[in-house]
Amino acid sequence: MRTEAAALPVERTEGCRIHLADGRVLIDGIASWWTACHGYNHPHIRAEVARQLDIMPHVMLAGLTHAPAENLARRLARLLPGDLDHVFFSDSGSVAVEIALKMALQYWINRGATGRRQFVGFKAAYHGDTLGAMAVSDAEEGMHRAFARALPPQHLLDLPRDAASLAALDDDFLNANAGSLAGMIVEPLVQGAGGMIFHDAAVLRRLRDLADRHGLLLIFDEIFTGFGRTGRMFAMEEAGVVPDILTLSKALTGGTLALAATVANRKVFGAFLADEPSAALMHGPTFMGNPLACAAANASLDLFEREPRLEQVAAIERQLARELETCRALPGVKDVRVKGAIGVVELARLDDVEELRRRFVAADAWIRPFGRVVYLTPSFTIAPDELTQLTDAIRRVLAG
Repeated sequence: MRTEAAALPVERTEGCRIHLADGRVLIDGIASWWTACHGYNHPHIRAEVARQLDIMPHVMLAGLTHAPAENLARRLARLLPGDLDHVFFSDSGSVAVEIALKMALQYWINRGATGRRQFVGFKAAYHGDTLGAMAVSDAEEGMHRAFARALPPQHLLDLPRDAASLAALDDDFLNANAGSLAGMIVEPLVQGAGGMIFHDAAVLRRLRDLADRHGLLLIFDEIFTGFGRTGRMFAMEEAGVVPDILTLSKALTGGTLALAATVANRKVFGAFLADEPSAALMHGPTFMGNPLACAAANASLDLFEREPRLEQVAAIERQLARELETCRALPGVKDVRVKGAIGVVELARLDDVEELRRRFVAADAWIRPFGRVVYLTPSFTIAPDELTQLTDAIRRVLAG
């Protein structure tokens, strides 16, 4: 806290631009941590939130219900593949993961298998900043190293990318430990805050097969990848497999209000159908299913239906691939990779992240490197010339 640079006061936002109080304008390269998929201040989302504000800003979702939450749950169930059609709302991605883990644990408790208490996560994973989410994230590679020994012990293993890692997970680990496991959790296709690390769809198919053969619940964390970021509406669609539990947040409301969802399939939901109150999922975030947030999310889904968002993502992917490729020849660049509206320049080392961030601001670009990666996750509505300003800034700054 002694060395952190002073935060930049923001006066207003519009489209893909952040207007600072001192008059400078930054092109936002990360869409406020990947949330503002339609750009800032989209008139349709703004109008729907304003309309809902006049009617009902909030009411508790316990013993009461309301149309924005019910409509959103139905729309998500229609959009999602398979039988992911039971939606539990909360107010942040980390909490959505906590709920998914509790849901998986209680699934087994309700079925009488009380020994299934642990999870398999994967190296380089990041699932959030709350305790349970941290426990299934990679503390050594991520930002939670200080908590590593204080967290509930879980199993962090290598993703089954090839025959050797598949055998290590299947034959060496799951055969010996499946009886103590509640499930596995993975970020489909892209491990985001753990380093923007990509894996192919075959990995997800292997995990689905392993979960089925060893009787585990499979959790997909699509908080980062959901809603078009990787080129499909949901990353899992590329693999053609469906998890038992899914977490969503980030772009769910188009970057407008906090909202998350944990979605279960019918098998998981069925374990909670009982006459005993103790079989219910006892989790009640105060602002779960907030009507304003649900109105924003419904408006965001309207835009995915009415406007060519996935075509825009494809165009961004082509432009990022073309314009970032020249970074490969720069000193210290280890890799350049692009997936959907995600562009990554990985460095061999990055000693002074804050200095690099300051230089991007000086270039009128809001880009926030972390670890060893400089990345772009722009709004899907970004104009080609705005995107070029961002990729030019990366080339200039990294060239020194």
